[in-house]
Amino acid sequence: MNLELIHRRALVCGSTQGIGKASAVEVALLGANVTLVARNEEMLKATVRELDTTKGQRHDYVIADFDDVAEVNDRIQSYAAKNAVHILVNNTGGPPAGSAFEARPEDFQRAFHAHLLCNHMLVQALVPGMKAAKFGRIINIISTSVKIPIRGLGVSNTIRAAVANWAKTLSLELAPFGITVNNVLPGATMTKRLSDIIGNKASATGRSFDEVKAAMIEEIPAGRIGDPQEVAAAVAFLATPAASYINGTSIPVDGGRTGSL
Repeated sequence: MNLELIHRRALVCGSTQGIGKASAVEVALLGANVTLVARNEEMLKATVRELDTTKGQRHDYVIADFDDVAEVNDRIQSYAAKNAVHILVNNTGGPPAGSAFEARPEDFQRAFHAHLLCNHMLVQALVPGMKAAKFGRIINIISTSVKIPIRGLGVSNTIRAAVANWAKTLSLELAPFGITVNNVLPGATMTKRLSDIIGNKASATGRSFDEVKAAMIEEIPAGRIGDPQEVAAAVAFLATPAASYINGTSIPVDGGRTGSL
């Protein structure tokens, strides 16, 4: 298989921690030049130093806050005017937990802006470079909730589903240009977000953190919570030439937890 990404540039969002950072590490190991995107410059600088450079890769970063749609658009347009990007990994921290019924309209609006609108602006800025190269990979890290909604994540379930359908539509439109669009759906993965979800559920139910975590593990056929690197491995594969005929899919990486095909 051709898993080489030498001379390709990957732009990875939310890439200073969790699955985003792990994805940046993995594509760099395959030879890609990586552009990190996040809002904390000190964490961006620290992450750049951790990325592999043994194949001559050159890494950089863009500072952008996905709560500010205009800022994201301005920063990415400026970057795209000077740099061709071949791989886009869309990854944004999930909306806060809570029921759909109790969510405020502005909660949906904020999530829609941070997830779908920012993703869309990135695609519009970077696809011209992909078309010119006749090679493009757009990979969206979303959630298994696009297959089966997760209780207590009302806003997230709603917005993630919108991103999945947007991605499927794009996959049809961009395929003739050698560009694939796929979604990676993490299950329970030990990130700060999952830790917060477990902690909030523990507080709400009066159970301990470990009790809530153990109950979650009981639902996972693999018998454990995943690592960010395991999700990142799927992201990295989809970025390679070997995945050129995989398009318009949503791939769960969840230890078998999702109860649908």
